Amino acid sequence: MRRLMKKFFSTNNPETIAILGGTGDVGTGFALRWGKSGHKIIIGSRVREKAETAVAKLLKSVPNLSVVAMENRAAAETGDIVVLTVPAAHQISTLTSVKDVLKGKILVDATVPLMPPKVGTVQLPTEGSAGKRAQELLGDDVMVVSAFQNIAANLMKTDVNIECDVLVSGNKKVARERVIQLAEDAGMHAWHAGPIDNAAAAEALTSILIQINKRYPISHSGIKIVGGSHD
Repeated sequence: MRRLMKKFFSTNNPETIAILGGTGDVGTGFALRWGKSGHKIIIGSRVREKAETAVAKLLKSVPNLSVVAMENRAAAETGDIVVLTVPAAHQISTLTSVKDVLKGKILVDATVPLMPPKVGTVQLPTEGSAGKRAQELLGDDVMVVSAFQNIAANLMKTDVNIECDVLVSGNKKVARERVIQLAEDAGMHAWHAGPIDNAAAAEALTSILIQINKRYPISHSGIKIVGGSHD
């Protein structure tokens, strides 16, 4: 049985985090975990009313959460850090709609390129990965960091200790560092995984984990980085 987290660690560097497409399990899970650690949260959606409904549910669960609703573009413009949690089919259209307001910011892309109904088969895009596709679309003025693809969405909305490690890929080390801190604020452990080209490995692992969950009597399978220290 997974252990309940005793608490979420308070962040020493509170940010305003905009979660685009943030009305689903992944987005609201991030909102709960980051909100509890002290960050200000914006739930973004293509339709503001949908975001407002999600915010109302979050506040009913945690009344003192600092969370507001906006349309995606306004959320992306307002946030210090922007997180993308839309399905792969909507990745490009969402990013295109906010591209000009992302300049100079970190975009955390949690997109997994799953292709229903064969979600247990690795099917990466022609660019190599969803993360690399986002970086190519947005250009060097935006620091794209790919992360969180291997975390079970329904665990995000609970207070359980998430034992799966997070692989963080991106071309700028300083951006990866900030996302690693965000992962820790959300109660997870994260690792530098190199440049954005390496996002392909984490994205592909999701389909493998789905196969493992189907084949064996376990749920929420994840990855854990282990090893000894250097002599």
